[in-house]
Amino acid sequence: MTKSIPPEDRELFRGAVADAEPIAQDRAEPYRRRPPPRPRPRPDIDDEDEFYPLSEAEVTTHDYLEFARPGVQRRLMQDLQRGDLGVGLEVDLHGLTAELARETLREFLRECTARRVRCARIIHGKGAGSGQPVLKRKVNYWLRLRPEVLAFCSATRRDGGTGAVYVLLRNPAKAKRERRG
Repeated sequence: MTKSIPPEDRELFRGAVADAEPIAQDRAEPYRRRPPPRPRPRPDIDDEDEFYPLSEAEVTTHDYLEFARPGVQRRLMQDLQRGDLGVGLEVDLHGLTAELARETLREFLRECTARRVRCARIIHGKGAGSGQPVLKRKVNYWLRLRPEVLAFCSATRRDGGTGAVYVLLRNPAKAKRERRG
């Protein structure tokens, strides 16, 4: 069924397009193969704040620390919490300034990756001297930013309790296989 257009609407349309110029070609543009998109450069792992946009205010620090990325198996996390995974390396951040502790932690994690360490221990202390556990709060935040860290939790009493954390690191052999595939 064809609807007729009222004459006043037709005149209104003709007035609106009166200064339009007709297109010289009435065919569609031919198909052209588009170039593939250029990949964005990967952020440098040292520049964690850009890699994982997470502010320190978003991370709450409790007495017992616990964090796991999606996909970490529950049984593996339970082994980490019990201290059943062998600690390959450890670092003590007691008494360091926040900036020095951050750089030391960064170097420590690089060393763990180079040595293919699966589980490490970081001693941050309980903050007894200052009243507030500054390094504990910072370590809780910094570890979440690192892509090689899969999970972490407060250590058992025999390994430092809430003044230390066990860190589960990404398996370097698996990470290389995933990048290739």
